[in-house]
Amino acid sequence: MGTTDIATATITLTEDQLDPYVTHAPTRRRLTGPGLPGDGALLTFAALRTGGLHTVGQDPEGDDSGLTEELRDRLVIGELLAPAGMAAESLLLDGGTGEISTAYLFDLLEDRPLAPSLEALVRFATVTEELADLRGQFASYAGRYGTKAAAEASRQLLALFEEGTDGKVPPYWKAAALIRPLALATGPGTTSGLTLGVPARLLDEEFGHARVARFEDVDFPATLTHEPTRRFLRETGLPENTVLFQLDTDVPLQTLSEYAADDRPGTTSPFELPARADHLIRLGHLVEDNSLVVDGATGEVLNWSEPEARLYPLNTDVSTLAFTLWLHHRERSIDKYLSHELTTRAYDQLAATMLQVLSRVDPTAATTSADWHYWTQAFQDEAGGVL
Repeated sequence: MGTTDIATATITLTEDQLDPYVTHAPTRRRLTGPGLPGDGALLTFAALRTGGLHTVGQDPEGDDSGLTEELRDRLVIGELLAPAGMAAESLLLDGGTGEISTAYLFDLLEDRPLAPSLEALVRFATVTEELADLRGQFASYAGRYGTKAAAEASRQLLALFEEGTDGKVPPYWKAAALIRPLALATGPGTTSGLTLGVPARLLDEEFGHARVARFEDVDFPATLTHEPTRRFLRETGLPENTVLFQLDTDVPLQTLSEYAADDRPGTTSPFELPARADHLIRLGHLVEDNSLVVDGATGEVLNWSEPEARLYPLNTDVSTLAFTLWLHHRERSIDKYLSHELTTRAYDQLAATMLQVLSRVDPTAATTSADWHYWTQAFQDEAGGVL
């Protein structure tokens, strides 16, 4: 097992520990010198702390049946961190070339390139974390919000990745460069009373002004008393129709009780209603018999599953709901060449990146069981082509 510097949590290995696994000289120098950083927001090298340096073939969680000799001899050095509900990919090191790839040890059909070296891997992770925290090379973005800032940050991050890959950026980092800066599109809702300050033009520019619905006070049920929500629906609005959500625009907004009675005439209780159904206002339809409702008193956005007759947390409020819908639409409209590569070669990595961005803006996804969170499940739907 390697050694760990308690002050910096840096992991280093001795020359003897590298034999006979690592013959690549720069990699040996890295592991015996600067070492690897402690756990970060994207990567963990816990495998080196707990199991020492070992190959895929030696890993107790691996299935080496049918593996090529090359893949069997790759060294397991850590994991890519994944959102709740998603399996983590292992970080694999080629001891002869120093290249880093990823693979699922329980399904080792192939590995995917991640970085040309440990040096590049650590640098890529560092600059990505700097973007998330708006420090280091991205400190100048602190306090800057909007699509222009997001686009500039995306170009800057992509350029940093290209420096270490001869312009051939692996899919994981390409997703990071395209998706993670989108968190800059909106700022905090310091005056709105909501989580985010979503300007009306953000939705208008993305979906088209005619496709964003705004409501009047006459459209609101009496039990929608949360003023920040009312103001947002009046002034900013929500897109009428997206891949995952259809807004109710044919009639004034209804409470869940009114919707249940009106949608199924002739029945007094077509499905079991939750407590305070008169205070839950239905905004629209999610796929597979799920309704999107907002708590009229608190502004919390919930997913009402009709088949299960259960309420699940969905978003903190309508501002983070709008950001979620915008984020999904923006991802689908990003440069088609880049998106096609991601959706065909690294869909799971793209889904993980989307969920990590969403969790950073709205913690609902991170604090709710992944099996019960609609966006978490929807973004992972590769068969449905959601992303």
